[in-house]
Amino acid sequence: MQIETHPFEPFLPENAVLLMLGSFPPQPKRWKMNFYYPNFINDMWRIFGIIFFGDKGHFILEKEKKFDEQNLIEFLKSKGVALYDTAKAVRRLQDNASDKFLEVVKPTDIKAMLAKLPHCKAIVTTGEKATETIRTQVEVAQPKVGSSEPFSIEDRTYRLYRMPSSSRAYPMSLERKAETYRRMFEELGMLP
Repeated sequence: MQIETHPFEPFLPENAVLLMLGSFPPQPKRWKMNFYYPNFINDMWRIFGIIFFGDKGHFILEKEKKFDEQNLIEFLKSKGVALYDTAKAVRRLQDNASDKFLEVVKPTDIKAMLAKLPHCKAIVTTGEKATETIRTQVEVAQPKVGSSEPFSIEDRTYRLYRMPSSSRAYPMSLERKAETYRRMFEELGMLP
């Protein structure tokens, strides 16, 4: 089976206080932009729209049925949100985007990534595979979905948040997902 390497560079704004880590992007045939969470039926950017703007369509270019990539990038920079994934290389065991059929060939070096983010206070994982992959590198208790656990690396303390997956396959309404993410942003002082 073919090994896929990560198609995007890490998105690491200097002011990032939160590092969001999924597992790995879907296949390019599912992309609606060249940025994280590019699948139009993934709800991550709808969740952000609800939380920060009260509008699930805020980051959507409706006529084109795609995300407003430039608007998203500027917004994430202004809020201090960094993005990458827990795997740098994977094998897809089936022809889909499901985490349960991803084999992590090369995990991301989480400690090295955090070293580049001097203001980071927390990591959020957006799925079970991402959480499992982080826990192979960092000593941290398994957070329940919607909660967090503290961990330390060298002399810095962080929180690992485990949020519900933004995939529509995850059995939770968009509104409940947004409310769960909202609590995390409130705890981190990232809401106005």
